[in-house]
Order: sequence, then C-alpha cells, then structure tokens
Amino acid sequence: MPPAAPASRSAPDDGPGASADRAPAPTSSPVPAALDAAVREAGSVLGRLGSAAVNVRDRVWHGHLADTRRRPRTTVTGGRGWTLHRYEPLPDAPAGIGLPILLVPPLGAPDLAFDLRRGNSLVEFLLGEGRTVYIVTYDPAFWSGRRRGLETWIDDVVPTAVARVCDDEAGPGGEPRPVHIAGWSLGGLFVLLTPAAHPELPIASVTAFAAPVDVAAVPIVAPFRSIAEYTGGQIFTTLYRLLGGFPAPAVRAAFQLVSVDRYLTKPVTVLTHLDDRQLLEQMEAVDILMNNMVAYPGRAFGQVYHHVIRHNEVATDSVEIGDRPVHLADVTAPVLLIAGSDDGIAPVDAVRRGTELLTSSSDLRFSVEPGGHLGVLAGRRAHDHSWATFLDFVAAHDDEGR
Repeated sequence: MPPAAPASRSAPDDGPGASADRAPAPTSSPVPAALDAAVREAGSVLGRLGSAAVNVRDRVWHGHLADTRRRPRTTVTGGRGWTLHRYEPLPDAPAGIGLPILLVPPLGAPDLAFDLRRGNSLVEFLLGEGRTVYIVTYDPAFWSGRRRGLETWIDDVVPTAVARVCDDEAGPGGEPRPVHIAGWSLGGLFVLLTPAAHPELPIASVTAFAAPVDVAAVPIVAPFRSIAEYTGGQIFTTLYRLLGGFPAPAVRAAFQLVSVDRYLTKPVTVLTHLDDRQLLEQMEAVDILMNNMVAYPGRAFGQVYHHVIRHNEVATDSVEIGDRPVHLADVTAPVLLIAGSDDGIAPVDAVRRGTELLTSSSDLRFSVEPGGHLGVLAGRRAHDHSWATFLDFVAAHDDEGR
C-alpha cells in the first residue's frame, strides 16, 4: 500500500497558493478602533478642562497659584548696602555635604531669582543635595547708593562674604574651608572678576550663569553702543547722573525688551494652557520677580555703561576696577561658564568669549544649557540641565584648596 499522505498543517511559509482552500481570516471593523480613539480624546479634553477649572478656582480663591515663599535663612553679617545670609537646611535632607556655596546676584534683579518658587528653586535644589548655601543681597538703595561702583562688589562685598563663609564653615581644627562661588548675569561677572582681583581668596571654584563677557555679541546692546560712540557717551552719562542711577522700571523694561514676543503673546499662552499648573506657576513667579526689580546705583551703572557696554573691556581683558587693571587671565580657580541656548541678553557667543580669556584656570568648562537669560538659572528645565551641570562641577572640586 502506498504510504498515507501527511496530515495537512498550516504554516507561516505555506506559499502563495496555500490559503486558497482556507476561509479568509476575519477582519476587525475600523468602527470600534475609531470609537475608542474618540473616547480617549474626549477623556483627555475633559481632564484638561477639569484641571483648568481647578487652576482658575485656586487662582480666584487664593489669589495665586505659585508658592513663592522664600526658603528660611538667617543673617550672618553685612556691610554698607549689603547683607550675607545662610539658608536653613531642609528638614528631611542630608546636611554638610561638600564645601559651602555662595550665591551672588546681579544688580537690578532681586535675589529671589535663585529661589524663584517652591518646587523650582536653585536654593532648594542645593539644600536638597545636602549643600550649605549662602547668598549676598543688596539694599534697594537708589539715590543714597549712587556712589557705589563696581569696586564695591569686587573689592568689598564678594571678598568679605567669601572670607566670612570660609570662617563660618571652619573645620574641627579651626582652619577655614574654601567656598564655591556662583553668580548670574552681572553677578557672574562679579564672581569672575573677584578672584582675578584677589587671588589670595580661598575659592574652590567659580560658576558664572549667563555672564555676558563679550557685549559685542549681544544684539540688543548694538544700538546703545552706536549712540554712545556718536555722542561720546554724553546722553546716558547725563541721564544717570541726573537720576542718580538706572531706575527700577527701566531695568524691568530692559529685561522685557529682550523677550517682547513672549510678553505680547502671554495672554494667549495663559488661555491656551489653563490646565498646565506648572507653567502657570512659573509665569506667576516670573511676574513677581519682574515686579521686584531694583535700580542700579549711579556709579555702578556708569561703569557698566562705559567699561562693559561702550568699550567692552571685559572681552578685551582690560577692565579697570578701583583704578587698577583686573585680568581674567589671572584666575587660577576652576571655572564653569554656563550659557543659555535662547539667551538674548547673554547669547552663547557672549559667554563663550570667557573661554578665550580664562587661560590660567585649572579646570575651565563651558556648557550650553536650555533656557533664556532667566530660564537657564530658574527655568522649568534647569533642574535636569544647568543645575545638574553646576552640581557635578562643584562636586568635582570639593577637595580644592585642602
């Protein structure tokens, strides 16, 4: 007898004619899939509407959304027109990790830029990592502080604060501990120029957020430089001498001018993002910061105008502080320069110029992080970008000077 034919089996590679005798596989109807997508979309819309309703209710009921309470701090010391503070550790965080950090704000912008709001604060972030954090603040003096110049900060405020922090954080044997210093905007220039002018200071590292080393690379400054050259600098000189400084409303307007498109579209942004609690809180906190801008002292503004803006002396490493030349090339401490990718006040090239001048730094680093002039310091993406970069840098130099 001939062998029995093998039993028929279905296989993935039966060939093109293998399915001819089989019934076609049932196909699913597109209706249930479309209905499921519609249901999911409706649920998403309802969820957004619910979140928007809650945000509107809280804004109306409480008068605010953002928690802008400052982290608790105590006064350590101070001088004429300035104060040094030490932040209290977070209750559930480690403490005493690494060397202390001193934060240096710029003129004009308030120190709350470093502690913008709960949940999005550089101070809070550092405290959460167990760091000891200090900050210097300035009195909102206008006419009474008109004689304060850049030398006030380079030769007095920052050096005195550094020395006091070092003494406060002295080790068991009483030996002073070096300190990491970090500044933002003009404060970034302060922390770069201070170790250049005072190499004896026990500084473990220097970090400058959005420091405009080369103002020739700042588009918004170009018209002012042209006017200065045409008039010999007399228009602005006469104004700040007459007023005693650069008024707070003008400081606020200068910040807003750089991102005027955002201010013009702000109402639309709010209406189309009523469900985004974090965005609304951030915008509210930034508004508070802008409403607390302070005036530049007259002498300091005059020096910034003539030395930094008009003659671009920082970029040429020929700036004079207290009638003597101060050179960034003399900075030997480790330096980190952080630029904001969308910064209109201190564009990437303006910050990058520092890498060509800080030739004696023992560890010079340059990093471009997401954000504008404020965003690179206090934006919603700063936690995972510029703050993380900053923390890695200071941790790498916690043994500096020991």
